[in-house]
Amino acid sequence: MTVPARPPVRHARSDVHRARLPDIRPLDRFRTIKMKLGVLVAASVTLASFILWLGYGQALGPSRTLPLAIALSLVLTLLLARGMTSPLREMTAAARAMAAGDYSRRVRSTSRDEVGQLAEAFNTMADDLQQLDTFRRELVANVSHELRTPVTALQAQLENLVDGVSEPDPATLQAALAQTQRLSRLVGSLLDLSRVEAGAVPLDAQEVPVQRLLTEAAEEGRLVGAPKGLTFPVSVEPADLTVHADPERLHQVLANLLQNAVRHSPAGAEVRLEARRVGRSVQIDVVDSGPGIAREQRAHVFERFVRGNTPALTGQGSTGGTGLGLAIVRWAVELHGGTVEVADSASGTVMRVRLPGAGTVGPAEPRRGFPRR
Repeated sequence: MTVPARPPVRHARSDVHRARLPDIRPLDRFRTIKMKLGVLVAASVTLASFILWLGYGQALGPSRTLPLAIALSLVLTLLLARGMTSPLREMTAAARAMAAGDYSRRVRSTSRDEVGQLAEAFNTMADDLQQLDTFRRELVANVSHELRTPVTALQAQLENLVDGVSEPDPATLQAALAQTQRLSRLVGSLLDLSRVEAGAVPLDAQEVPVQRLLTEAAEEGRLVGAPKGLTFPVSVEPADLTVHADPERLHQVLANLLQNAVRHSPAGAEVRLEARRVGRSVQIDVVDSGPGIAREQRAHVFERFVRGNTPALTGQGSTGGTGLGLAIVRWAVELHGGTVEVADSASGTVMRVRLPGAGTVGPAEPRRGFPRR
């Protein structure tokens, strides 16, 4: 769900003011403010000297030549100084527009001096703020939507129980419990994602037997996939393969990947868990038999609230999910200094996790802020 961008706020006064006065920037070729000021002083002194020399040659006298030289030198100084300070005025106007909610204003940066560098930094900051504002509004809208669905269903079920429309039988209570659990999972996912982004999740790295890790994850996957009759074969080469990582975080990664695979897999299919050593890294694949993900959309499934089963990504209908699981997977894997991607496959989807081998892992600097769109 994308919230339309706020219409830009125009500042008519500054636009008219900018249109009336010329913006001449002949000093942009100089790389420092000192050089610009030196050229400005030299140009003003040269013009004043020329006017004085010309006036004395025409016998105008100092009473008329000196005021004329001062006036023309002042005009030249104002024109050149206006070009030098134009980016600063534009930054002031853009900052006021941002305060009013318009993040579309940018500064024209043509000089190579300190002011030009400041203008480029300002434009970069404006881009980041615009993306942050867009993401903030999208986040509020998406979280509100995700929370509203189970809350509405739970409220309707409880109202039916209170009004006597439904009996408090096991089926009704189980449906209410399912909505409550969905709410709990969503809130837990949001908390996990915020902690990972803030770098507040410590890593208790140790040698983890991959065979045992995948077997435990497969057992939990069988419980989740029981209604569909899914099977979860495990393959680890070599059998004694280990990875130096936090077992709790790896379990969280596999749980989210398996939940994603269960949602997309057809009934009676298998979800394979495979692990092997590739160079100095340990590669873990979660392979399902679902509809797959288009190549051009694979990177987007790891963004917040982007569901890998949306029509835009797979061409299929939605099968549920909050769109947070794969985002949590990406952040948790990056904490270990690893990578996660959607690998090429002839059919279905292969979620591939690569983790550094023993002796090479260390908590990577977590990616902070918000992803560019």
